[in-house]
Amino acid sequence: MSGPEPAEAVLRFTVGPDDTAAALGSGSLPVLGTPRLLAWCEAATCAALEPTLPEGSTSVGTRIALEHTGASPVGRELEVSASLSYADGRLHRFTVAARHVGGSGAGRVVATGEITRVVVDAERFLGRL
Repeated sequence: MSGPEPAEAVLRFTVGPDDTAAALGSGSLPVLGTPRLLAWCEAATCAALEPTLPEGSTSVGTRIALEHTGASPVGRELEVSASLSYADGRLHRFTVAARHVGGSGAGRVVATGEITRVVVDAERFLGRL
């Protein structure tokens, strides 16, 4: 692997009423919606990459593959991890996973995937819009 040292981050979230599929319009059930889970996975990749970014830079998501394989009810705590699996210049690919924390089913993996981010100069990027 070329590029920066491997980057990792682990974030914790608790499913709230606004995080459900029903609230997000991605289904009708009162369980964690995939769009929110994806946002949490992206947040973990950002947290992993942030310490390595040059001044004035940020990263943008360019590719996402996510398998959401288990339901998480309101009140359930999740641990979302991101680990750098590949880097080449500005491109950084992360493996992501979400697991239940505490209670019955603790440690159960409810999602896995891969997210690619590209480092950009924030001002230059916005100037192109």
